[in-house]
Amino acid sequence: MTVQRGRGGRGARMGADRLRLLAAVRDHGSISAAARAVGLSYKAAWDGVNAMNNLFGAPLVAGQTGGKNGGGASLTQAGEDVLSAFSSVEAELARFAARLEKRLSESSTQISPASFRSLMMKTSARNMFRCTVEKIVDGAVNSEVLLDLTDGQRLAAIVTRQSVADLGLEEGAECFALIKSSFVILAPEDGLSKTSARNRLCGTVIAHDDGAVNSEITLDLGGGKTLAAIITKDSADALGLKPGERACALIKASQVILAVE
Repeated sequence: MTVQRGRGGRGARMGADRLRLLAAVRDHGSISAAARAVGLSYKAAWDGVNAMNNLFGAPLVAGQTGGKNGGGASLTQAGEDVLSAFSSVEAELARFAARLEKRLSESSTQISPASFRSLMMKTSARNMFRCTVEKIVDGAVNSEVLLDLTDGQRLAAIVTRQSVADLGLEEGAECFALIKSSFVILAPEDGLSKTSARNRLCGTVIAHDDGAVNSEITLDLGGGKTLAAIITKDSADALGLKPGERACALIKASQVILAVE
């Protein structure tokens, strides 16, 4: 099976930490055991799994939440292929990086290798999805970019026309949509009325974690994609959303950030 990066995380690329987590899931057969093996909390491990599933067209990990002492998980065929492919790529990149740093250190201009590494940054956006551009509607200053996310769910982003040009966006092109979890407004699916929010992503609540002030609620959007929302604990209590219930995430188009590789 050929590994293809799909259309649809904590915002981060597949790095060594994610590969270790993926391998630990394969070796231990559960998220809780994999978390212990790589030194992560149970929640951080699930966040990593959700991020990886969001970044590929097919889920890499299949599993069920079952508390810190339960719930099994395994790699899908896509997960096995990705682990194998990225392990090979990582080895090649390590050899290339060593050669590059040697050449840079010998350069008469004394270019710092760190200046190149700074170009590959992680993002603080809690949600990151690989999408395909379906349509671009140009205005005088801004453009509306319509994105195919997963299972019939779509996103709309409002960015400047200059940003569309700078990113090289066009119909059929792939890009990343970044959404801060604090930008997401939640509402029960059956009680949702008219709203001015351009985006409405509906799914099933799969996690509800309360803190002292805020709560994090995670929705399963289908197709292996998840979305996290951070809302106040008072709001979470008022909504009363529990795992298994349906809810919708409302996101203004102007709050969707687009990026390309």
